Order: sequence, then structure tokens, then C-alpha cells
Amino acid sequence: MTGLPAQPTASVQPAVPAQFQTFLAFDFGLKRTGVASGNRMLRTASPQATIKAEGDARFAQVAQRIKEWQPDALVIGVPYHPDGASHENTQRALKFGRQLRGRFRLQVFEVDERYSTTEAHAERSRGGSGFASGAKDADAASACIILEQFLRNLP
Repeated sequence: MTGLPAQPTASVQPAVPAQFQTFLAFDFGLKRTGVASGNRMLRTASPQATIKAEGDARFAQVAQRIKEWQPDALVIGVPYHPDGASHENTQRALKFGRQLRGRFRLQVFEVDERYSTTEAHAERSRGGSGFASGAKDADAASACIILEQFLRNLP
């Protein structure tokens, strides 16, 4: 036993093609989905308005964002327990990713987002009245954290 936390059992991520430059990220939630846009060159994310919808209404708003931003690929946060074990929201986020892939025919990259919401709230408490990313809520701030984590790990 190494004492290290268990790693998520999610599938291995494919390499991100060099021609993929722009990304739209989602922090999936049952009632709200945080959104952020970003690009490979700057390696930064900008918060977008949080989607406050469920089911088909959520996907209609996702479609509007994809039309507006025309990303090369999508990024989703996938939550895990601190020890790396999956839970109910892990499966929901993975399903959301599969639905995005199927509906929009874009590659979807998954990011371990164990602490993104906690980090977003911590940023807010350090930054005063708003979130450090400029986001208006924790969902958009979390989407920024997820996307910036993804962008930092690109070659």
C-alpha cells in the first residue's frame, strides 16, 4: 500500500490534437451547469452565464453556447470522492459527457474536478464580493477552474 489516494477508474483520455485551440467547459449540476470558454494559446478561461435548466432545455442552451463560441472540443468536470471513488454525480457527469458527444459530434475531454467548487468558494472568500475569475456564481467559477486545469496540462 502506497498511502496515495485511489485514482479514478475513468477511461484514459485521448491526446488533444494540436489543431484544437478553443474549448467550452461545463461544470454539470442537476439544476445548474457552469460554463466557461477558453483557448489553448492564452491558457485562460472566461466565465459565461450559468445554465439554469434541466433536460432538453439544458441542451438547447448548450447548443446556443456551442453556436456562439464554435469550440473545437468540449471539456467537462467529473466529480469523485476525495479517495478517487466514483459516486452518483460521477455517473451523471459522465452521462452528460456522452450526451454532449452524441448530440453535438464534438470531442469531449473529462477533467477530475474533485475540489473545483471548494476552490471556487475559497477564491471568493479571498477575493471579497466576487470570484477571482470574474464569475458571478460558483458554477461558472468552477467551470473556469476545470477549463484552466485542462489547459495547463496541454503540451
